[in-house]
Amino acid sequence: MRAAGYDVRVFASADEFLDTFDPDLSGCLVLDIRMPGMTGEEMQAELNARGVHLPTIVVTADDTQGTRQLAQKMKAVAFFRKPVDGLALVDAIKWVLEREMED
Repeated sequence: MRAAGYDVRVFASADEFLDTFDPDLSGCLVLDIRMPGMTGEEMQAELNARGVHLPTIVVTADDTQGTRQLAQKMKAVAFFRKPVDGLALVDAIKWVLEREMED
């Protein structure tokens, strides 16, 4: 992502992200359904409770109908199965950020 020119921030867990999140920043969230501690779904629910609405791209190794339905419930703008094609992910992020700038 950095090679594509994006300012990237990486967090070890959802809790670390939530503890340091600056709501004045814009961008795109790329998260896994299953993470250490809080799940992707729980993190999305916490962001919603805080009134934070970041476009979210879901990545997962668990590509099942249930996981896809969960991503839809989370209103993910894109869904990728691991291993993720890096160029496809960059394209998705570019599309999301361009769409956000239009709104």
